[in-house]
Amino acid sequence: MANTVRGARWALPVLLLVVWLGIGGALGPYAGKLGEVATNDQASFLPESAESTRVIDAQRPFQAEKALPAIVVWEARNGGTLPPGAQAAATRALASLNGSAEVAGQVSPALPSEDGRALQAVVPLRPDLGDGLEPAVEKIREAAGAAGVPGTAVHVGGPAATQADLKNAFAGIDGLLLGVALGVVLLILLLVYRSVLLPLIIIVGAVLALALACAIVYALADRGIVMVDGQVQGMLSILVIGAATDYALLLTARFREELGVRDGRFPAIKAALRRSAGAIVASAATVALGLLALLLSDLTNTQALGPVGAIGIVCAVLSTLTFLPAMLVLLGRVAYWPARPPKEGAEGHAVWRRVAALVDARPRRVWIATLIPLLACAAFMPTLRAEGLPMDETFVNDAPSVQAQRVLGEHFPGGSGDPAVVIANAGRANEVARAARSVPGVASVAPVTASGRPGAGPPKVVDGRVRIDVTLAGASDGDAAKRTVQRLRTAVHAVPDARAMVGGRAAQQIDTQDTATRDRNLIAPVVLVIILLILIVLLRALVLPLLLVATVGLGYLATLGVTALVFQGLLGFSGTDASVPLYGFVFLVALGVDYNIFLMTRVREESLRHGTREGIRRGLTATGGVITSAGVVLAATFAALVVIPLAFLAQIAFIVAFGVLLDTLVIRSLLVPALARDIGPAVWWPARRS
Repeated sequence: MANTVRGARWALPVLLLVVWLGIGGALGPYAGKLGEVATNDQASFLPESAESTRVIDAQRPFQAEKALPAIVVWEARNGGTLPPGAQAAATRALASLNGSAEVAGQVSPALPSEDGRALQAVVPLRPDLGDGLEPAVEKIREAAGAAGVPGTAVHVGGPAATQADLKNAFAGIDGLLLGVALGVVLLILLLVYRSVLLPLIIIVGAVLALALACAIVYALADRGIVMVDGQVQGMLSILVIGAATDYALLLTARFREELGVRDGRFPAIKAALRRSAGAIVASAATVALGLLALLLSDLTNTQALGPVGAIGIVCAVLSTLTFLPAMLVLLGRVAYWPARPPKEGAEGHAVWRRVAALVDARPRRVWIATLIPLLACAAFMPTLRAEGLPMDETFVNDAPSVQAQRVLGEHFPGGSGDPAVVIANAGRANEVARAARSVPGVASVAPVTASGRPGAGPPKVVDGRVRIDVTLAGASDGDAAKRTVQRLRTAVHAVPDARAMVGGRAAQQIDTQDTATRDRNLIAPVVLVIILLILIVLLRALVLPLLLVATVGLGYLATLGVTALVFQGLLGFSGTDASVPLYGFVFLVALGVDYNIFLMTRVREESLRHGTREGIRRGLTATGGVITSAGVVLAATFAALVVIPLAFLAQIAFIVAFGVLLDTLVIRSLLVPALARDIGPAVWWPARRS
């Protein structure tokens, strides 16, 4: 009978191991296939109710074929002028592309700039090329170079080239990003634990969780239930690896502790799960529910991150609470080889004993000394400009499409080839056109004709509506263009009975920025309420949860202040992407509360036995090392996003990495325990702690 019980006890961890290995074998390939259902067409992620989004739908009948324009520019080298016959040669070269499978419609003739130093032509590409977009852009570049125009440099820009560069940038997500993140995590774990097996076990658990998450997201995206772009795909990988590692560190540290005071691995794992599972589940719930609050956004890619990220967090928790305990039970003390767990209970590292002693002896000095620098950093937060980035700052490196846009702006009106689009009632077309021409910053105005080209005949009328293309003097992605579009909207909206709408790239940026601001004002309070409720339930108190939420919020504001100093002051960026503050808020506040949950659940446990003062000292001493390790791992994991050469991801990487370290090393280690120690037992109000 005893042998049967022992056999059944071993059967569960073996079964869990087999199940997870089966999941890894069957679903592992989906981690590399998620890019197949991802889209990097930014028009697919515009605000659902915005004016620029309605214009996209309204302008389709005016296009003979839906097209993605590539703009070709020939520029004379060394400031010279174009040689005779250059225009004809360039037109002939691109005309060879007419009829190609990649081209939608007719290639425009090459047109000279007013300064006689550049030519411009537009090649309309099919928007459904997918993986064929980059070869199509390269084909255009080769054809333009074959024009034989001496003394010129050829550049290809426009929306088609931008999308090709985005696809090229995201090409490293499946391999490079994952490899860098896992490599960094493995190195840190080896240094922290001085063990060979345990870091490998934790990494395998994170990879299995990612495989399961990617398979679920792939199935949902393939059926059109969620939308995924390269940014969401990259953040899913980072979230799962970082969260799974953090949760694993908490469980393995508690298991190591229990091995020193209990007889056998089964009692140790039961005690470790009983005393850490609540904190792990509560921490995961704060992140998952915080991410799901993104469903309230009107930006489709922000909405997509909500369920996709929540799925990743759930998979990380499942792996931590099933696969990892199974491996720990099967290996026992061998999991920590060549290090060995102590034979008695853990007393914490000497550094954390000294930190706890300092907090215990001088709590008020400690929290004042940490609060003042945080407030000073937070004071710079209002200087952060979250109004979107111009094209020349979108890529960290000098992408070909960025070079082309720069050359276009030097020789042509900045909005050439990428006009603002006005849709209006046909009976008011002339009045709308006159109103548009009167707007400062507008270079030219031309209704779209039946031929599909502006100004080549009478306007094309569809269901009583016309399309008017407005070329802007400034680059369509710059601040000047956005100001012009705002004036343009005011002017054409004022035309009676015109029902005019303004779209195009600059209008899309305006609408995205306005929607991102609205999202921050709506979603941030919702996330705070969700986290506060979870903390109240978990800690069975009111004062302490309010304190935790307030300190984490202060850490977020301080991080944004430092971000403004680094990116705008030091690195010379004009600001950040409009969505960066919201993404940073959700990640930092939810993940920052995680570490406070890990700390304060242990403090509560110790306070029940030893009182509040001693509970704070013991809790900080016991958890200081593991939580700091978890914070360093998570910061390093998010920092891996910098391998993708996009400013948006670089800014997210900095905000989360810096914010997590700030929370781990300052807020959780000094500010929170010092405030709790200074407040005393009242911190548990309305519950009582002797």
